[in-house]
Amino acid sequence: MISAVKYSSTTISCAASVEQPRWFAVYTHPRHEKAVSDQLEKRGVEAFLPTFTSESQWKDRRVKITQPLFPGYVFARIRMEEKIRVVSSPSVIRIVSFNGMPAAISEREIESVRLCSERGALLEVCPFLEVGERVRVRAGAFEGVEGFVVNRKNGCKLVISIGVIHQSVAIEINAEQLERLSSVGYDNGSIQ
Repeated sequence: MISAVKYSSTTISCAASVEQPRWFAVYTHPRHEKAVSDQLEKRGVEAFLPTFTSESQWKDRRVKITQPLFPGYVFARIRMEEKIRVVSSPSVIRIVSFNGMPAAISEREIESVRLCSERGALLEVCPFLEVGERVRVRAGAFEGVEGFVVNRKNGCKLVISIGVIHQSVAIEINAEQLERLSSVGYDNGSIQ
């Protein structure tokens, strides 16, 4: 950003970077998400790698495995001039972009995923929804989280999406805790 400073009758232009850091999706090599997240943190870049734990049956026992919620992606909060610190990290393929420009992710989307993760929600990966009813949790442990409501045979789920990478996660929630933000007309959000 260029700003102009006026001294007496002379105008002086100077480059001043007042750009706020924004969240971007960093596309990684397969199964390198944790390594990329660690590398970014070492380089002074705020990174966010949401994970979930699943159980797997090995030959002789059941084990708990921590996996990335969004395979192949790590989220980095940077200013555009810091882009080189991200793309030069080992195992980073690129920053997700549209029309040649890195695509910023809404702070609200990242904070919704972070809030659910920190508060112990049992997150599950689900298909990305482009249409549906947008809602906000108005009470309870997940108050303030926004997403799309999906009714399933076994109850109500709140789908939280990261639009830039077309990926979503879902949590079970009581429908009475939700308030409508807007209606897009997705057959009441029903998925069978």
